Amino acid sequence: MKKKRIACLVLLVLGLQLISAQTELEGITSTLMDYIEGTANGEPDRVKRAFHPELNLYSIRNDSVNVWYGQDYTGGISDGKKSNRIGRIVSIDYENDAAMAKIEILMPNAKRVYTDYLMLLKYQGRWTIIHKSYTYVNYPE
Repeated sequence: MKKKRIACLVLLVLGLQLISAQTELEGITSTLMDYIEGTANGEPDRVKRAFHPELNLYSIRNDSVNVWYGQDYTGGISDGKKSNRIGRIVSIDYENDAAMAKIEILMPNAKRVYTDYLMLLKYQGRWTIIHKSYTYVNYPE
């Protein structure tokens, strides 16, 4: 009888961990989709919701680190103006209240594929992108 209780307790704990993990992944995915869909569909409020107000974007330009202020980035998204970009989540990894994600953005007009590396924190009860570094490759000719 004692073994059955222990087994039930172990299964209950594992089940609760699985539910918690699923909930966290859903929260992270929701934030990432606010960013992906918000930029594609001209929804600056969704992008602002995804990004921490102090977020900056980092890339390499002419062998130097280029910083793009997040508020300038979100300020450049026009409400209702769709852009020809197709995004997808490549991977998500998280532990407790910290996460990182890899996103690919296909830009057919520019003939580029961007790769975004995003860092997220669970801040004030919700997942928020706090850092973005990115690069791109041109389509093969």
